[in-house]
Amino acid sequence: MIFSQYYLDCLSQASYLIADERTGQAVIVDPRRDVDEYLADAEARGLTVVGVINTHFHADFLAGHLELAARTGAWIGYGRRAETEYPIRELADGERIELGEVTLQVLETPGHTPESISILVFEQPDDTVPYGVLTGDALFIGDVGRPDLLASTGVTAEELGAMLYDSVHRKLMALPDETLVFPAHGAGSACGKNLSTDRRSTIGRERATNYACRPMDQDTFVRIVTAGQSAAPAYFGHDAALNRQDRPLLDRTDAARPLCPEGFEEARTAGAVVLDARSPEDFGAGHVRGAVNVPLDGRFAEQAGTVLTPESSIVIIAPQDREDEVITRLARIGFDRVAGYLRNPGNALSALADDLTPADRLTAHQLRTALAGEQPPTVLDVRTCGERATGSIEGSLHIPLTELPARLDEIPTDRPLVVHCAGGHRSSIAASLLRYHGRPGVSDLLGGYHAWHTLTHPAEA
Repeated sequence: MIFSQYYLDCLSQASYLIADERTGQAVIVDPRRDVDEYLADAEARGLTVVGVINTHFHADFLAGHLELAARTGAWIGYGRRAETEYPIRELADGERIELGEVTLQVLETPGHTPESISILVFEQPDDTVPYGVLTGDALFIGDVGRPDLLASTGVTAEELGAMLYDSVHRKLMALPDETLVFPAHGAGSACGKNLSTDRRSTIGRERATNYACRPMDQDTFVRIVTAGQSAAPAYFGHDAALNRQDRPLLDRTDAARPLCPEGFEEARTAGAVVLDARSPEDFGAGHVRGAVNVPLDGRFAEQAGTVLTPESSIVIIAPQDREDEVITRLARIGFDRVAGYLRNPGNALSALADDLTPADRLTAHQLRTALAGEQPPTVLDVRTCGERATGSIEGSLHIPLTELPARLDEIPTDRPLVVHCAGGHRSSIAASLLRYHGRPGVSDLLGGYHAWHTLTHPAEA
């Protein structure tokens, strides 16, 4: 058996290639949209991709099933409850897919979404213990999939939670302890709240350590699984819908065009949003007025999908020679309307000097002084609820970054505003978004809450 896991850190997303070395037949599970890596590996090993399986309709990224099917002729498989605009192979509970000796078996595990399935992997068709189980978003390492995302229109979180209880406690926990667990996501994903950084586990380990897998009744399970979930990024509903549709394929040959300063200005005048993917430090030193800063070195696609809309035309300012990376990572969430990128940004920004401005950034000392003044600023905390529970700046307003675009009207406008996160990455995003929407007097806190806590609690530092 050939078994490969592909892990995308920026989306905390795992996909898999399973093949029979003797026959050369391979299936790819939960692929991302840029599929060259899978195909290169298959070619290097002499494999033929005969099938593509999505464990469910993903909400956090655009899956690459259509791209793989177009390039290989492979069938596309989903659980039997899936409804799509393109032809699919409906996979029934218990159905076996023989690649040779290596055999896959479908296990219906609804709950994260109604159509969710898991895939049992057997090295030999008569093995009584599976090598492993690909659990999709039903079971994570340390958690289970949240049942409250918009991917499941017309089904309540309580209904899905009941399905998930049955899937986890009666199906997955019924597998042998030594069965390896391979989920579709890891720590950082918004598809759960307590995901581990580990990329594989066992059923026995999850039974012993996963809070949601311990013995409990259904009502208790639904209550604890649905409690404390953070808001999902705004693009999740868009991607869940696109994954059902017969959408345009990713065309890597149709790259966005480089723009000279004049072409850049023309695109802005036509309504394009300027997405500046440089670091908060470089952005803070000088950026085009109205640009939105989403640093590339981070959870770029997820955060861009939080503060921009799929309908937006985008022009990119990328770190030098990294514009293709920006475009690819946007394409992974279906943000394809890139009008172009600013060529040689260092020189080009100099040519746009009249339209450049620095970002206001305060140190923790400066913020403490401002808060003690006659007109203290409003402090906006854009961390998650879990982060805020560990401590906060007294009197601060809390709106997590994922909720900020929909809650801009809740922020007072009668005084200056200082935005902070944990370390200064997300606050630069939030502050730039506020400026883009016309809010004056916005600063962000250098070093974030960590710097503030170090200043105000030196004994704990």
